[in-house]
Amino acid sequence: MFALLKRTIGVGEWFRKGLGVAVLVGVTAVSLGLDTGALAQLSSGSGGASIERGLLERLRPPAAVDQTSDAALPATGDSGAFIKVQAPAVPRFAPLSLPDEGAFPGFSGAVEWLNSPPLTAAQLPGKVVLVDFWTFGCINCRNALPHVREWNRKYKDQGLVVVGVHAPEFAFEKNINNVQRAVGELDVTFPVAIDNSFAIWRAFNNNYWPAQYFVDAKGRIRFHHFGEGEYEKSEQVIQQLLEEARKDAKAV
Repeated sequence: MFALLKRTIGVGEWFRKGLGVAVLVGVTAVSLGLDTGALAQLSSGSGGASIERGLLERLRPPAAVDQTSDAALPATGDSGAFIKVQAPAVPRFAPLSLPDEGAFPGFSGAVEWLNSPPLTAAQLPGKVVLVDFWTFGCINCRNALPHVREWNRKYKDQGLVVVGVHAPEFAFEKNINNVQRAVGELDVTFPVAIDNSFAIWRAFNNNYWPAQYFVDAKGRIRFHHFGEGEYEKSEQVIQQLLEEARKDAKAV
């Protein structure tokens, strides 16, 4: 009698656990607004695996629709016919306001150049110029550098000239051999002006590492950014200034 009672209690315990799980699943399904009809139609004689499979099929989220390409969907009321749905156009950024911030002062005062002969403002008309003030010991400069390298790679054939101005913060950063080693290690391939005397720094009225100045094809500074971040906006500035340069070249 005791053994029968123990088995009965065990069955009851399993029943209560199963009922609790079913309630939780039902509450979850209702809260998600899903079709709960499957819960009522499940046979009590079906195995646990079939119940699990049925719930997974019912609760699985709908497959994502690829919005990047045209899609063929069945026409309404005709499973054999298909209609072509055009993917929505990718929205373009609204043009940025890029006021004139002054004349491009050039690079007079550089004590040496790496990766290039000396450059002057007079050599760069018709080019969009990105001037990047940095120093190899600055962690913020190192964090921003991959973006500057990528802009140089993507847009140099479209008329962008990237120039790094290395302005040292500490004494060891004034050693040109150290700068040259860092330029190689950091894969900096664009021209680098060594500004050990801070002549270029003062000409730009700059006070920050890193700092980027964006110069249009007419030799006017149109945008600047200090520190890390806003990389998408900075790239949009490059694209917008390059587009301006193309329009101006066609108008001549």
